[in-house]
Formats: sequence, structure tokens, C-alpha cells
Amino acid sequence: MDTENPSAPPHAQSRIPGKNHPHRDRQAHPGGVIHDNARHTSHFTVIGNHLTQHRELSLLAIGLACHIQSLPTGAAIDIKSLTARFPEGPTRIAAALRELEAHGYLRRTRERAPGGRIVTRTVSCNLPGHRTTAADTPSRPTRRAAPDKPPPRKLLPAVPQPAHPSPTLIRAATDLLAGLRRTDPRLLLSATDAEHLAPGVAAWLERDVTPAAVRHALVTNLPQDPLHRPAALLAHRLAAQLPPPPPFRAPDPPPPDPRHPIQNCDGCDRGFRSPTPGHCRDCRAPSAAPL
Repeated sequence: MDTENPSAPPHAQSRIPGKNHPHRDRQAHPGGVIHDNARHTSHFTVIGNHLTQHRELSLLAIGLACHIQSLPTGAAIDIKSLTARFPEGPTRIAAALRELEAHGYLRRTRERAPGGRIVTRTVSCNLPGHRTTAADTPSRPTRRAAPDKPPPRKLLPAVPQPAHPSPTLIRAATDLLAGLRRTDPRLLLSATDAEHLAPGVAAWLERDVTPAAVRHALVTNLPQDPLHRPAALLAHRLAAQLPPPPPFRAPDPPPPDPRHPIQNCDGCDRGFRSPTPGHCRDCRAPSAAPL
């Protein structure tokens, strides 16, 4: 009976405060809040204490920020919509929105919509000073263009148009453009580029400019660097260096009537002008009368 039990504790163990004294905080702070929390698994929003315990924001601004952060993307948070949702008037709600904007919880910018109307774009920030970067945004797989669809071509500058285009004039202009590559291999043009530039060359030819002068204007003083868009350079030159129309030239007057030699009439011997000998007008008149 006098044998000691080595497993018996030498003295009674004290209770663990966190487990055995659930109302310890109540005793330390009588009258304070007691949380009866349950873990949410759906329909909840994570809001930082830097907002809910903000020392400079008004209670209305804090509550409005919590409401805005709980809304889905695209929800209306303009003053009119918020006034219809809450009992506060538009003046108080507008002041609360300005508070949130001043402390970085809202960013409001004015942008022009595709239809031309000016709209206000509002961004809610649950952590002021933090901006979403490309690394934070989940990247979507890039859609590859169809292999049979080439990238869109850049538009060429406009070229002058002839006043009276004709197939012969356009053909002469196209032949001139096709021959530029013989002077400079960098001026090798596609059929589409030549079709766009041909009216501009035709406008030059129509103004009494010789093909040699047009060719000289297009190929002289080209840059030494590689020409990435030779058709655009030629289009610019055709428009910027277009010569004025030729001076007006009055048409030549019609030639005067020829003067015939003087002939002697075979009937009355009177002189008259005629290309051939014969009778004068008076002698011809009785003979031409009907019998």
C-alpha cells in the first residue's frame, strides 16, 4: 500500500485557458462584443480590415465600399442606382463615393464609348495602391489566325485620277510601272499595287508629260535604305509632285476658202473664178432652167 505510483502527476495540472475558459475574454472586457461566427462556404466576400476599421472613412463610406465590393462585375453603382437601393439620399451617397475615391477604394474615369457617348468607368479596389498586372490576370489562349488568311494590308496613299481615263492610257501607265524594276530592282510591284498606281501615272501622261519624264520623277533620288513599301513611296511622289495642267491652247482657225483662177466665160466672154473653164453663173442659169 505504500508503493509510489510513478505515473501520477506530482501536482494537479492547470486548465488550458483557450479551451477550458471560453468566457475568459468576457471577464477581461465586460460589455465588449462577442463573436458567434460560422464558416461561410458560399455567397461571401473577403474584405480587409484596413477598410472595415478605417479611421478616416465615415461609417456610410465603409458600408458603401463593402456593398460595392460584394457586387458582381458590371453592376451599376452610379448615384441614381445606389439611391434607389438604400434610404440615404443622393447627397450623402455622392459624398461617400468621393471619400472612397480620395482614399483609393474607387477609381472613376471618363471614357468615350464606341457610339461617341461619354461614360464614367468605375473600378473598385479592395486594396488601395494595388493595380492588376498582366501576371495577375489569367491569360487566355491566343487564337491563331487561319493559315490561309494573310494579315491585312496597309492602305496605300491616294493617287491623282485622270480626267478622261481610257483603256489605252491605263495600259500605258501600267507598262511604265512594270518597267521601273529594270531601273531599280527594289521597285518590283505587285499586280494590286500597279492597279492602284496606274491612274496616278495616267494623270501625269494626260498632262502632256512624257513617259521618260514620269519615270525620272519616280526613280530619281530614292533612299539608300531598303524600301519596305515601294508602292507607298511611288504613290506619295505621284500625288506630291503632280505637275500642273498644260496651258490652254486655242484651236486653230479653219483654213480659208481656196481662191480659184479667173476664167473667161465661153458664152459672154465675162471673167469669173472657177477651177475649170466653162460658162459663168448667168450663162449657166438659162441652160439649167427646165424646158
